[in-house]
Amino acid sequence: MPAFDRVTLRDPSSSMTATFVPSAGMIGTSLADGDNEFLGQRRGLDAYVTAGKTMGIPILYPWANRLSATKYESNGAAVSLTPGEDGVRTDEHGLPIHGVLAAYPGWEVTAQSENSLAATLDFSTPELLSTFPFPHVLTQAVTLADRKLTIETTVTPTASASVPLCFGYHPYFTIPGTPRDQWRLTTPTMRHLFVDSRGIPTGEHERWEGATEPLASVTYDDGFDDVPVGAVFTLAGGVRRIDVEFETGYPAAQLFAPGTDDIVAIEPMAAPTNALRRGGHRSATPGEPATARFSVTLT
Repeated sequence: MPAFDRVTLRDPSSSMTATFVPSAGMIGTSLADGDNEFLGQRRGLDAYVTAGKTMGIPILYPWANRLSATKYESNGAAVSLTPGEDGVRTDEHGLPIHGVLAAYPGWEVTAQSENSLAATLDFSTPELLSTFPFPHVLTQAVTLADRKLTIETTVTPTASASVPLCFGYHPYFTIPGTPRDQWRLTTPTMRHLFVDSRGIPTGEHERWEGATEPLASVTYDDGFDDVPVGAVFTLAGGVRRIDVEFETGYPAAQLFAPGTDDIVAIEPMAAPTNALRRGGHRSATPGEPATARFSVTLT
């Protein structure tokens, strides 16, 4: 695998660092406080680049998680996806998963400082438009300050078509030095979405009361919507704490906490799973860019 240039940001007020790799899909590969790493490394960057196996903080674009079929209609366009082509990957059920930008090399760094990074991707190539025919510019702006990592994502239409907002992020968190059975997860009040055997929402739902729950015997692979603006999810263990704030533009979420790995994914989503097929998503309209932002604070 070729070597990738990593950009490491440094918090001016603490020992925190954050590392991103623009030429490998703008993935975040590290969020550390000194020698302590708080992002799940899973199979590492090599597996992400070669097989799309997620780790760290990857963007899921233009759809988060699964679609229920390889065809969709949205904002006046009808699209047929071909698994294995143009970045389309599938899950164990043959469903398109995690969009098409895994390790995509087309990001261009537009600004960089000691503690900030901005990069853009021109979503207008034939390859990209074959999967999502809505020309636009995608921008990520990352800042690390006051022990907080902030990731702001902006979608700017560049043609007459509105751009569906169904993307998300898949941050994997861990608490170094503290066993998983001592971790606690705090969630806000929101709506829990029932899913079928393939992980696709059925349309049924129930109220989810915000609470703090030990993870000792709990696993998650659950989707939610009606996530309040500014909602905070907290993972804590020992003396360490991770706060994930859905600051704006993320009304849906996915929680993933397998029993086989010491990680918890707290996923900000612009729309629930399968919204690109089911509908009900928001769109960025010409002349009105849409921005979404979440942050991760370590204490």
